[in-house]
Amino acid sequence: MLFDDTYKTISAASEGVFKDKGSKFIAYAYPIRTDEEVKTILQNLRSEHPKARHFCWALRLSPDRSIFRIQDDGEPSGTAGRPILNTLLSADITNILIVVVRYFGGTLLGVPGLINAYKTAAAEAIKEANVIEKTVNDVYEITFDYLVMNDVMRLMKEEQLNILDQNFDNSCVIKFEVRKANLNAVLGKLEKIDNLKTKYLFTA
Repeated sequence: MLFDDTYKTISAASEGVFKDKGSKFIAYAYPIRTDEEVKTILQNLRSEHPKARHFCWALRLSPDRSIFRIQDDGEPSGTAGRPILNTLLSADITNILIVVVRYFGGTLLGVPGLINAYKTAAAEAIKEANVIEKTVNDVYEITFDYLVMNDVMRLMKEEQLNILDQNFDNSCVIKFEVRKANLNAVLGKLEKIDNLKTKYLFTA
């Protein structure tokens, strides 16, 4: 196999705290699958911490760890988002968002102080998290006739496919994920079922 079909992420949200010269940095780590989740998480944190000065964050997405975004949220450029991201890089985890909420303590920390604070807070959140290894899965959607339902469900069970969503109406739709390493075998079997359409959605 040409690529590694596992990656590391965290199983649940965690938090870590770092304090320096009266400033408090609270880091929240979240397992995420898409960057659409970021907005809601930030809104929730802003309402939880109405007096905080900055909400800086970094995320890393996709099993090949290729997608990342950073946000300094008013801190000097390169002092917040980048150090948080570097912590994710050194822990080699993906599908994760870390937001560091800063309460200003009245004393300026300077650039090295800020970099250290954001980096350390993020590292604390990772230390508290449960890091797990997951397989790289492709998510597919299949549409089929009710008549072949038994064949489809038998295949799902035999291949131990994780069904994410199902809707059995006039035509039946199932959204499922399959480990990349097993993909060709599964698609080959699905092709043998009459009147079944397969659509690739995304890789998780």
